[in-house]
Amino acid sequence: MMRAAGLVLGLAASWACSGAAEAQLRPQIRPAALVQPAPEVSSDAPVAGSPPAVTSEEPRVGPETGLPLPRFVSLKTREGNARRGPGMDHRIDWVFVREDMPLLITAEYGHWRRVEDRDGHGGWVHYALLSGVRTVIVDAPLASLRSRPEERAPETALVEAGVVARLEICQRDWCRINARGHRGWTPKAAIWGVGADEILD
Repeated sequence: MMRAAGLVLGLAASWACSGAAEAQLRPQIRPAALVQPAPEVSSDAPVAGSPPAVTSEEPRVGPETGLPLPRFVSLKTREGNARRGPGMDHRIDWVFVREDMPLLITAEYGHWRRVEDRDGHGGWVHYALLSGVRTVIVDAPLASLRSRPEERAPETALVEAGVVARLEICQRDWCRINARGHRGWTPKAAIWGVGADEILD
């Protein structure tokens, strides 16, 4: 959906669904000049559904990959079945229907990974459906993208809740993301898909 001569970019967002049910959202990315004043998002604000911190001190590693658990990945396909157990003979409990959505791996078994989304829904997914490319989903009602990782830095865009963006860099409290070509820094507390203590260069 495009409005105002292309100044407002609408992104249809399909969430995970169980059975035939499928929730539909329509998050948007707007140039900051279109909406004033933009709400501030405190980096200290708690966010519902926040994942456990992914830190260098985390002792658990996956038995199949040797990579840390838990860890974030993204969905490689437009649809992914989450099963009750690690195998094709297990029933499908959940279906992810949004390509690039961030997921949290919590366990490994053979070629299967147990994953969950920001709301805790999920199950066992074949590893071929997952990607190491890091993405995040905007959790705040309206997140400001800024030119620098500072509260007073100029805004470059406003991003609505539900937008999926590519994760580029993360400092202690800020991350730089790219949402359909709109790049900027946003408080880590405004997004889901990165550990509270995680640093990415």
